[in-house]
Amino acid sequence: MTVLYEDNHIIVVNKSPGEIVQGDKTGDKPLSDIVREYLKEKYQKPGNVFCGVTHRLDRPTSGVVLFARTSKALSRLNEMFRNGEVDKTYWAIVKNKPPKEEDTLVHYLIKDEKNNKSTAYDSEKPHTKRAVLHYRLIAASQKYYLLEVSLETGRHHQIRCQLAKIGSPIKGDLKYGAERSNGDGSISLHARSIALIHPVSKLRIAVTAPVPEELLWQRFEKAVSAC
Repeated sequence: MTVLYEDNHIIVVNKSPGEIVQGDKTGDKPLSDIVREYLKEKYQKPGNVFCGVTHRLDRPTSGVVLFARTSKALSRLNEMFRNGEVDKTYWAIVKNKPPKEEDTLVHYLIKDEKNNKSTAYDSEKPHTKRAVLHYRLIAASQKYYLLEVSLETGRHHQIRCQLAKIGSPIKGDLKYGAERSNGDGSISLHARSIALIHPVSKLRIAVTAPVPEELLWQRFEKAVSAC
């Protein structure tokens, strides 16, 4: 865990692939507990330390995660996420070039709880939820393409599912059609940045998370920076 931004009300960290944001049935230590321990030690706080989960990332993904340090900040952030007032940008590496270099995808997703997987349809069906994202191609190598993705909706596995639907599954994402897994069990999806109006100070803040250490990620980050 790397702390990217911190003040009295919020803390933003860079999640590593494989970490879970919140406790689940695996019993593995969640990122929320790691952040709580960090705050307790840094500020020598007695008793329980507040650390509110405002959103989640899938276990195999990396990138920006925002936690609330106070209950006031948590309630305001929860409302901002509900109202779509938090801008999140993702980077995704795919092997197959999308049909268009820039597009808005609209699908209807249904979640299979048993298999923890979503299926995308082109038209509305019973129990589906509308999913909207925007993507653009921002870099390419000989074998792979880097897409920048922003979400209008926040559905289960939305980016993974929608990109697979157009024939561009995320590198390493076996669940959604990738040919092979990544060596570390990750998928090549990174929550690159988050921007919002601070829930207390009302100032706009923007935080960017460095990409994973893996070579392909590093090359793409350099290529984008050079543009």
